[in-house]
Amino acid sequence: MAPRVLITGATGFIGRRVVAAAVARADLGHLRLLVRPAAVGEEPKGYDTSLTETVIGDLRGPDSLRSACEGVDALIHCASAIGGDEDLLRAVNDDGTRALVDAAVRAGVTRIVALSTASVHGRGPFRAATPGTLRPAPASATSRTRAAGERHVMEAGGAVLRPHLVYGAGDRQLVPGLVRLLELLPGPLDAGTSLHSLIDVDSLAGALLGAALSPRTEAGAYYVNHPEPVPVAELLAPCEELLAGQAGQAGQAGWSRAAAVDLAEAYELLAGHPFGRHHLAMLATDHWFADDRPWRELGCDPGPGFTAGFEAHARWYRDLLDPS
Repeated sequence: MAPRVLITGATGFIGRRVVAAAVARADLGHLRLLVRPAAVGEEPKGYDTSLTETVIGDLRGPDSLRSACEGVDALIHCASAIGGDEDLLRAVNDDGTRALVDAAVRAGVTRIVALSTASVHGRGPFRAATPGTLRPAPASATSRTRAAGERHVMEAGGAVLRPHLVYGAGDRQLVPGLVRLLELLPGPLDAGTSLHSLIDVDSLAGALLGAALSPRTEAGAYYVNHPEPVPVAELLAPCEELLAGQAGQAGQAGWSRAAAVDLAEAYELLAGHPFGRHHLAMLATDHWFADDRPWRELGCDPGPGFTAGFEAHARWYRDLLDPS
């Protein structure tokens, strides 16, 4: 029998792409999407309703989770709260994940896969870090509560996927945040030689679906990033181009940048910008996680490297940042 799959967070940046990957597979059975009441109307549309079902529920409402898990073979948990009130973060990421996992176990779900983040390990440096070599050391309320949610999944025999930086159409945090950082500086940022793990959103969606369906998926945590780490200069180059394009679209004739700014100077210039200094700290430090198991064992595709992968999404970013 074709597997029946439940996806939470189906209206989010990553969850929406997991849904697209799922409906494209001919070997998948019934697909159920769990959507928060506030997100009704935002769920992915245009799929065969005989195979795809939308149910209303909330990680803070155990009754809705029990009914959502009934008759499901695999659960892909993409829902989370990021930033904001710590009580809400705990209610969704920690308590809500525990309630969802409990409901799934009681319903006989045989495979649980959850999306997490490498940020549960804190701020680094991490250079070619492999599974099992790092302990959780979260530095924010979001990461602390997501680390707590991970434990519920793994204690139930589930798998947790930890990307570091995720880019692609729908991203309103990573690349827009880097463009905003560069905009605060008089010239391009020379951030040194750090290396960073990245993955495009479609490859991550494929890995989440693959982990839910592969018989070789093991309980525990996977790092899921493109195998080749990205030098920080390569990461910032398309963001600098987007900034230049944004200026051109705004009609800033003669717009130009000063000489490159190194990290020490950037820290001084951004002394009053916690947002900017946070991004600088990340960029200055290696965040490279090495784990080939998703690509070697689970039959998933890591996708193109960052430069080629970014080009496929560049128009979306340009439209997002277009000031007109």
